[in-house]
Amino acid sequence: MQYGVTPVGIVRSCFKEKFAIPRQPQLAPAARGVLELLPPFDGGEAVAGLEQVSHVWLLFLFHQALEDKPRLKVRPPRLGGNKSMGVFATRATHRPNGIGQSVVRLEGVEPGRLLLSGIDLLDGTPVLDIKPYVPYADSVPYAHNAMADAAPACIGVSWAERALPQARAHGERLGEPLVALIEQCLAQDPRPAYQVPPAERVYGVRFWDVQVRWRYPTPQTIEVIEVCREA
Repeated sequence: MQYGVTPVGIVRSCFKEKFAIPRQPQLAPAARGVLELLPPFDGGEAVAGLEQVSHVWLLFLFHQALEDKPRLKVRPPRLGGNKSMGVFATRATHRPNGIGQSVVRLEGVEPGRLLLSGIDLLDGTPVLDIKPYVPYADSVPYAHNAMADAAPACIGVSWAERALPQARAHGERLGEPLVALIEQCLAQDPRPAYQVPPAERVYGVRFWDVQVRWRYPTPQTIEVIEVCREA
């Protein structure tokens, strides 16, 4: 038996490419976005009362990772990308039906859209459903996960002399906490866990409409070297 689903909205996110998106929500509180609701959910009735909620669950599609053939085993980045695990034991993007879930902070409810922060969603992500976070039911104090019992350790992020003023200027232009966004995302170390790049190698990613470039002066430190607007 087959079922069809239709998005209730589309996320407009600070993340314009998959690289450097935090691997879980809430790891980068400065990551902001807007969920634009689609008809018939954009008139206000469907979100009435949601202003009483601080966080929501989003069920969404990994729209850039959909696959025709289901994977039974995957290699989670958390385990270095070298250890194979059953797909249902992980939160890898390679899902049988392409469905993901994230709990994000609800910053505001406006006509036809929700303002969000702490997101880990790519720009253009289709959202299938929205559910209010219920603390007494959704937080289990005695729960455990031996593979991911704590958030990954962060690495140090420093700034080249010209990069920090660039980031501050673009953040002011955008009206977004760009410096915090860069630091929070890069501190999660977006490179593959098995990769130890040479110090001269430069990485880059796009946040909002700016390109951020950095390098690893040591394997456990990052230096942001440039923040420039996309041409």
